[in-house]
Amino acid sequence: MPRIRLRRPFAAAATALAVGAVTVLTLGGTGAATAAEGGPRTGAQAVRHTVDEPLLKGSGKLERDAGDNAHLTVDAHGFAGNARGTFYVSHHVGAKWGGYFKGRIDCLLTGGPVAVVTGVVSESHFTDAPGMPHVGDLKGKRLGFTVLDDGKKDRLGYSWAIDGLPKKSVGKCESSAPFETLEKGDFTVHHWMPPRGTAGR
Repeated sequence: MPRIRLRRPFAAAATALAVGAVTVLTLGGTGAATAAEGGPRTGAQAVRHTVDEPLLKGSGKLERDAGDNAHLTVDAHGFAGNARGTFYVSHHVGAKWGGYFKGRIDCLLTGGPVAVVTGVVSESHFTDAPGMPHVGDLKGKRLGFTVLDDGKKDRLGYSWAIDGLPKKSVGKCESSAPFETLEKGDFTVHHWMPPRGTAGR
């Protein structure tokens, strides 16, 4: 979602919309569990990966100003267009503006500690507030995420980094550089590529 800097005191919602952080996950007020509660286990707690295929798994909260809560949870397995899994994103600013979207993974590529994943939104809901951006219905859009698993403080990017809002669909496995930092949480990237000459089969 957009990076929104809050004016002090916190009661005043920001009116300026800057290029923003991943929408990511806590479904406040919708009855769904937050990423910390219901997301996949990560890091040392992650399910042991025994199959030869790429993997991106985990959840995290972006490093933002107080009151700006953006979370992402993703569980993706499989190579390129054969990838499967789910993603869940939420972004809330203050007590009124915010929401979530979730969907199914349709592409995953890895390179060392970096993973790029895309998925198609199957459900979304955002509540408007004065002075805040209107997100609208994202259902049917393909959005992308990039994760750098650096072992200490992972980094995250997303396909709407330049646009500010996730309005446009992208191609499979397309996203931005991982320019945002996690405040808490962890992602695990397992790199795998098929033998040369077999990737397109």
